[in-house]
Amino acid sequence: MTIMKIIKPGMYTTIQDIGRYNYQKSGMSVSGAMDQFSLRVANILVGNMDSEACLETTLFGLKIKFEGDALIAVTGANLMPKINNKAIDMWSGVKVLDGDELSFETAKSGCRSYIAIEHGIDVPKVMGSKSTYVKGNVGGFQGRMLKTGDEVKIISRGKNDFTSIKKLPVELIPLYNKNNVVRVVMGPQDDYFTVDGINTFFDSEYQVTSEADRMGYRLSGPKVSHITSADIISDGITMGSVQIPGDGAPIIMMADRQTTGGYTKIATIITPDINIVGQLKPGDSVRFKLIDIEEAHRIYRKYMKDFDSIRESMAKLGSGTISGKRFKVTVNNKEYDVIVEEIM
Repeated sequence: MTIMKIIKPGMYTTIQDIGRYNYQKSGMSVSGAMDQFSLRVANILVGNMDSEACLETTLFGLKIKFEGDALIAVTGANLMPKINNKAIDMWSGVKVLDGDELSFETAKSGCRSYIAIEHGIDVPKVMGSKSTYVKGNVGGFQGRMLKTGDEVKIISRGKNDFTSIKKLPVELIPLYNKNNVVRVVMGPQDDYFTVDGINTFFDSEYQVTSEADRMGYRLSGPKVSHITSADIISDGITMGSVQIPGDGAPIIMMADRQTTGGYTKIATIITPDINIVGQLKPGDSVRFKLIDIEEAHRIYRKYMKDFDSIRESMAKLGSGTISGKRFKVTVNNKEYDVIVEEIM
């Protein structure tokens, strides 16, 4: 059995998968990865189902000692990962041997890294998910952030597959910028805002404040004006909802958001662009771009189909049958014609 022993927990490290669904009606947060593109691709690179749990670590400092061999992949923010103080490739399968130490420095770009391990992390599912909801002490490793001395077990399914190491084509690796544009659809309470308020929202640049965590990001910038009040009868909140409370300052609701809220929501960020938001740090900026619901649906269908293309291509690489095959994938609003390859 392989074990990951936590030498240093870093700033904020938890176990996350794609989230805990169907329990919001009972007040349970969905949680899950803040950047699901990175989580899904990390799992694909080590041969897991892309919904499997990974470690999500934030900004700096995580250090792990492996007891036993493992195949891992590190994606998301560039926290300058190293094995035994030697830099390793990100967005690629990496062989780890018994006694090796995986460490992370301070973020060079982005905010959150994801570490997938072949076969997955051996923690129980709670309400259908391994995700950690720290505020509720639910899921993950004892319902909390990882700390020094924790021993996280890896699911044992025989030998690790080191015969063919997959690497994501460089064209598909996201770039994490300090200045960002994210696409939104209007509502559900856009009729609560003045015309000037809506124009301000779309014409302005907003900065992520220090009040930013897995629950939500409070933004600073021009105030968005209501017609009368910011208060509504509480209704459901989805990831990417942009609340505007009475002070007019937008709040982007994220993975550990509450299930309902009584403030107006002017717009909702589309699913692929939530991954961009999940990598923002305090001081980074964001602008909002309006699209209609039909375009949002088209983008979402393409986004999900792209995972199927990546998964199918990576699964066949070991046989050598499609090395060099071209396929089209869209990342961060751009479509790429890429060639997949393997590292033997």
